[in-house]
Amino acid sequence: MDGVQSGIVHEGTGGVYSVVLEDGFRVEATLRGRLKQEQRTGNRVVIGDRVTVSDSGESRTIESVEARATELVRRGRGRRDAKILAANLDRVFAVVALRAPDATTQLIDRILVLVESSGMHPILVLNKADLEGAVEAAGRLAAIYEGIGYRVVTTSTKDSTGLAALRQEICSGSSAFIGPSGVGKSSLLNAIAPELALKTGELSKKTGTGRHTTVGSRLLSLECGGVVADTPGFGDVGLWDVPPDMIAGCFPEFAELAVDCRFRACSHLHEPDCSVQTALEAGRVHQTRYASYESLHAEAKEAAQR
Repeated sequence: MDGVQSGIVHEGTGGVYSVVLEDGFRVEATLRGRLKQEQRTGNRVVIGDRVTVSDSGESRTIESVEARATELVRRGRGRRDAKILAANLDRVFAVVALRAPDATTQLIDRILVLVESSGMHPILVLNKADLEGAVEAAGRLAAIYEGIGYRVVTTSTKDSTGLAALRQEICSGSSAFIGPSGVGKSSLLNAIAPELALKTGELSKKTGTGRHTTVGSRLLSLECGGVVADTPGFGDVGLWDVPPDMIAGCFPEFAELAVDCRFRACSHLHEPDCSVQTALEAGRVHQTRYASYESLHAEAKEAAQR
């Protein structure tokens, strides 16, 4: 490789980044010193970042990082820093398990809002449909979230339910699978793209929750085309730097109703003539969704006051 070429970061470990160039050649590069001083959300370079790489003959260096179109970001450990899972994605799959571990509407709402706050509209994946009681749970959850306007795909790696639909989506552009540990993200990817051969794990017998099998985020190239981000599972679904007045916009059904509220800056919590509260009382907004909104709004307000 001569001169400077553009590429996309696929992985980063210990200050060394694996970059796939426009010609498909994969190289290892370090970050130019001046870039280490730039202020960016979370890590200075993350998977999905579009960069330029120079070749000195002896080493390769990342010379520039383009502005990100999207950042899939959540609150990191200790609540004090941002954790960017990936940048510049075309779509995000929010993966939960119908059973073992059982999904709750509170968990689903938090993941959906996390993606919405990053500027993307997620696809909800309800996995492990083959387990006892899962079909009933899938029907109940699909009724809620499809009614809001989310695309919902019910899947099982045991009988291949929904895998064709997922494969069609991920074989073009860039995607990410996110969700708690143990919900089957790596197993789904292995079933769709066996060439990946990702490590999978079992649930902890003590806690009933998943063990982390994916250690760091990385972009994986698929034989069918497209790339997918395999990200570590997480237990704490915390938002990062989302103002309280932006939370309602992350609930699509609230955003549509808000235009009819008396007050333009209505919080949908206590104001008179609030169309969201009216719809809630009429059963057109699910109680679980409103409870999630109250919880996330309170957390965002508390964070803003720190």
